Amino acid sequence: MKQDERRKWLIRKLLDENMHYREYEVPDDTQEQKKMLRSLMNVRMPKDIDEEFLAVQDAYLQQVQEEKGVVTLEDMEELQPGLYIWKGDITRLQVGAIVNAANSGMTGCYQPCHSCIDNCIHTYAGIQLRNYCDNMMRQQGYEEPTGQAKITPAFNLPCDYVIHTVGPIVQGWLTGKHERLLSSCYESCLRTAEEHGVKSIAFCCISTGVFMFPNEKAAQIAVQTVREFKEKTNSGIQVIFNVFKEEDERIYRRLLG
Repeated sequence: MKQDERRKWLIRKLLDENMHYREYEVPDDTQEQKKMLRSLMNVRMPKDIDEEFLAVQDAYLQQVQEEKGVVTLEDMEELQPGLYIWKGDITRLQVGAIVNAANSGMTGCYQPCHSCIDNCIHTYAGIQLRNYCDNMMRQQGYEEPTGQAKITPAFNLPCDYVIHTVGPIVQGWLTGKHERLLSSCYESCLRTAEEHGVKSIAFCCISTGVFMFPNEKAAQIAVQTVREFKEKTNSGIQVIFNVFKEEDERIYRRLLG
């Protein structure tokens, strides 16, 4: 199959598996097709699907990844020894692990085409990631606590692993508890990475955005926690602070000199 054939085939398959969507037609416009496919993947509940679907999906997502291009450590700016900054799409990073700012359900964002990192990571990893996380959480038997970390395969992403962490939600005043929980997110991710032999890890701006943690303070906690972990454990892990907004880039550049 060519890429456009894969996309149409995947859309039709996802439409047909849901009785409420079977009457929908696959749009002719390429951008509308891409939007529909992502939306269908986003709203699909965790459940098995046949191997043929996974083979076509994987081929499609790997082609998408090739078109986006991968980014390695050599493409990033090392501001301090072992500390990097990179502005852009975290799903392009070919590193040991990328960090996902997850919610307590841990199975991704179900809002169609939402711009959050949780949605992006699950979209480009493929539906296997949601299914894997669902199985993991069913075994756990309760929602993921704030400040901890879990590691999963990356499936169709260029990184080796995805490390998921639930950051604190700030409602009202920022408290010391919020700050301790955010620091725990970074430390838990680093500890998990070390336990699995991960040599490089890319952090997103955990808890900023819809979780409403102030960007400046969040970045200060991130940098301080990473530095303290590396000093305390003598870790040689390479740490990338991945930012998407210019505001966050300015903050991290100032903090890292």
